Amino acid sequence: MNKPVVIIGGGIAGMEAAACISAKGREVILLEKTGQLGGHLLQWDRLFPTRRKSSEVLRHLEKGMNDGISVHLEAEISGIENNNGVFIVKLSDGREFEGSALLLSTGYSVFDARKKEEYGYGIYDNVITSAELEEFFRNNRQENLLKGIKSKRIGIVHCVGSRDEKVGNLYCSKVCCITGVKQAIEIKELLPESEIYCFYMDLRMFDRHFEEMYYEAQQKWGIHFIRGRMSEAAENADHTLVVKVEDTLTGLPLKMTVDILILLVGFIPSPETARLAGMLGIDSGEDGFLIVEDEHFASNSTSIPGVFISGAVKGPVCIEHTITDARAAALQVLSYLDSEIAKWRNSETVK
Repeated sequence: MNKPVVIIGGGIAGMEAAACISAKGREVILLEKTGQLGGHLLQWDRLFPTRRKSSEVLRHLEKGMNDGISVHLEAEISGIENNNGVFIVKLSDGREFEGSALLLSTGYSVFDARKKEEYGYGIYDNVITSAELEEFFRNNRQENLLKGIKSKRIGIVHCVGSRDEKVGNLYCSKVCCITGVKQAIEIKELLPESEIYCFYMDLRMFDRHFEEMYYEAQQKWGIHFIRGRMSEAAENADHTLVVKVEDTLTGLPLKMTVDILILLVGFIPSPETARLAGMLGIDSGEDGFLIVEDEHFASNSTSIPGVFISGAVKGPVCIEHTITDARAAALQVLSYLDSEIAKWRNSETVK
């Protein structure tokens, strides 16, 4: 039980869990399949609700990467074996790592908006996703996005790929509503004369200060919120877009021309998570996210002793709650290792 803890996934959850476990004197091996730690945080510019720069959060996480953590980037996992409680993780380049416990923190993927053909993503030039917009903000390339726009009327569509029976995702992705509000304010700051319309089913401002940000968007920035599901978008000859929406508050159909349509894409389970879970025999729910041992008392444990999960592998989650969950996972890992050591010592005493 004195082997390292192996963490697969070097995003927010993996980094924070590694720092917490290492701080208690446990050696950690952190495996990340890309060339950089940080996960989806690397694609964000400013974070809701305070619009703090994502780089500040990343720097804080990086401070926890101490000498007790062995980081391996571009680590493509080819296999995992469970040898009587010792987990052997094999990489495609031939390297192998052994651990007394294993933590999966492989995050999530973003819904492919092309599956909603009626919105025109991948068909019309001026239909983009919220993830792409965030990348424009992060790289200060807004001028490329907004080049050639005349009237600057912008539409934002909520719940793209979430709460949608047709695409098989019945769950709420939690962060889309507040992301739309945040991005609408940022566009308004950039283009004060623009008209921004958010089309939503209902707004789920689930956390502290989210509702206040929503009020700010309406009262200070004049952003319009229209309750209704968009049925389709079509492109005009000048590349503007005609959108058709049913306003469910008034019961009237609505037809509007916008210059840019932004699709708030939700979370989906990561294919990498599913692949690794298959190697270990971890069960997933109907939604594709992994199942924990007990949702109240063992929310980071799995049905396999010594295998733990953290972050968005369990379902959609915001950054703040991801960090909290990673710390909880670290405690469960350490508790498991302590209990296993105690069992071994008791067995030796009996002998």
